[in-house]
Amino acid sequence: MTTNRFSNAQFGIVILPLALAATFGGMYLFHYSLDNLSLMAITISVGFVVDDAIVVIENVYRYIEQGESGLRAALQGARQIGFTIVSMTTSLVAVFIPLLFMGGLIGRLFHEFAVTLSMAVLVSGMLSLTLTPMMCSRFLRAESSYGKPGMFYRACERSFQWLLGGYQTVLRWVLRHQIFMLVVFFATLVTTVCLYLFVSKGFFPQQDTGVLMGTTEAAQDISFPAMAQLQKEVLKIVAVHPAVESVASFVSGTGGVVNSGRMFITLKPMRQRRLRAEQVIGQLRASTAHLRGISLILQASQDIRVGGRFSRAQFQYALQSTDLNQLNHFSNALRDNLRKNPLLQDVNSDQQTGGLQANVVIDRDAASRLGISPAAIDNTLYDAFGQRQVSTLYRRFNQHYVVLEADPAFLSDPSSLEKIYVKSSTSGRLIPLSTVAKFQPGNAYLSVNHQGQFPSVTLSFNLAPGASLGQATASVQRAVDELHLPATVQGSFQGTAQLFKASAQSLPILVIAALIAVYIVLGMLYESLIHPLTILSTLPSAGLGALLALIVTRSELSLVSFIGIILLMGIVKKNAILMIDFALEAERHENASPEEAIYRACSIRFRPIMMTTLAAMFGAVPLAIGMGTGSELRQPLGVSIVGGLIVSQALTLFSTPVVYLTIERLRQRFAAWRRPVIPQPRAAMADA
Repeated sequence: MTTNRFSNAQFGIVILPLALAATFGGMYLFHYSLDNLSLMAITISVGFVVDDAIVVIENVYRYIEQGESGLRAALQGARQIGFTIVSMTTSLVAVFIPLLFMGGLIGRLFHEFAVTLSMAVLVSGMLSLTLTPMMCSRFLRAESSYGKPGMFYRACERSFQWLLGGYQTVLRWVLRHQIFMLVVFFATLVTTVCLYLFVSKGFFPQQDTGVLMGTTEAAQDISFPAMAQLQKEVLKIVAVHPAVESVASFVSGTGGVVNSGRMFITLKPMRQRRLRAEQVIGQLRASTAHLRGISLILQASQDIRVGGRFSRAQFQYALQSTDLNQLNHFSNALRDNLRKNPLLQDVNSDQQTGGLQANVVIDRDAASRLGISPAAIDNTLYDAFGQRQVSTLYRRFNQHYVVLEADPAFLSDPSSLEKIYVKSSTSGRLIPLSTVAKFQPGNAYLSVNHQGQFPSVTLSFNLAPGASLGQATASVQRAVDELHLPATVQGSFQGTAQLFKASAQSLPILVIAALIAVYIVLGMLYESLIHPLTILSTLPSAGLGALLALIVTRSELSLVSFIGIILLMGIVKKNAILMIDFALEAERHENASPEEAIYRACSIRFRPIMMTTLAAMFGAVPLAIGMGTGSELRQPLGVSIVGGLIVSQALTLFSTPVVYLTIERLRQRFAAWRRPVIPQPRAAMADA
């Protein structure tokens, strides 16, 4: 409040700790934990749980300034504003009704967020109608009782009166030029839709948690000792980077094959490294690019990981087919196309078809003449390379298995097959294997991955700097369409990319469901189908401000920022509720015209509107600034709320009165059209 010495502001602040304490109690009953999403809900609720109390205090104080006693002012002020508080609270909770009952990933992720926020809003509404009027009746006093106002208060009050005078001047001009404001309103609506189609879209913001996950990949025919040596070379380069605190490394990563390795890199705190995680990744990528025979793929670890699918990079696209030859052909073609895409980085495949094998081709005629059967050749090869158990040595307390195999020195060289001898069954002599067989090199599948019982190849990729997930998935889909895949080869996004595509289709449905829920709740409260439309007219400006803020800050329209827009739908309509409630009361009880009623409502409610908007906006500023590790997850929520409140405050103060008068005129014309024409009696017409 802007009363003398700001003493009356303490009554609104009391609501904050009580509402948060009750919210924590509700979380305990629902067995919720303090995690990223619930803490985000509590943080954002700090800005607007005091809104209801501010409105009550301002209305009670207005009666005190008119000479009423504290008790009578509290009763009259709370009675007059009670319906407004109920409308504001229930409509804000109604925004989350579709989210509470929504299935899928969005419903599972943000159910706890919606419940926590709804509890805080409901508790603050109840406290504002009970505790706040009681405290006002006991402690709220007029300005004259405080003595002479201080310099700071006088400066603030003069600034507010100047702002109010300027607003009233512009409002009178707008009411004389309503068509202009209607054009601005519809232009805002169209611009909001266009910006939604234009803005970059993502799933979850990329966080800098201080942890990197790396995957190394070498040639598929590499041996374990050679892979271990290459892994050590990569480890040396990564470990000496000035931003790296520690690193853990091991060989045999994805799929258990020896040509792959894993790394877990812990970065130093931000104040020491002064580099973002993506900058560190770029430097490490450049430092290891000169290494031959091995490549390093890095991605930042995220607090919220969805999709349940591991790959070398963060996003995946999978091809499936029953024909391995077709699958390998089209997966290689798609991989080559994606590597040319400037929006993608670290494009790789889990296809493991490049392993080497030595094929023993038996000359059956020669083997038959020498008395050597294929079974004898098979047993001899298994004795040399198969680790056959031939005996068991028993001791007093334990036993030892005797395993037959060739000397390990011969196991790493395919030319060792030239030194294998097979015993002839007719002569008993040892015949060189090369006499009855020839050796041919060939390719072997190191592994064949499956998805849904069908062989599959998964292509994974990371995003290039400045690229959004929406742009990347669209470009990948275009590359797939250009290949003209046959009916036997099916492709689809997997993991995080798949969930992004699914959420992109369900988010517009969520907005429509939230609008319907708010309209139904407001319709029941106002017992009207018209007045809720005036309240909902404030929403396009909020969406416009949120999208503009995301574009200015170069942020994506992610799932978190979209939830911020949903939350804005519940916040910005408070301005319209405050205006319309007062205007309807003036029309019904004071016989004021619609123009006079809405003008008085805007002038008298200007103070609480400004105060509630500033409280909600400043409550979101810490989120928008982004402080602490992993703050990138919360930052889009604050950015969208701050931007939406600024633009909606600048527009709805003028558009809402014009929309109210326009709808009121349409209502009167519709009522006159439906009113039946009562014919006059003939006698009365003759006398006239």
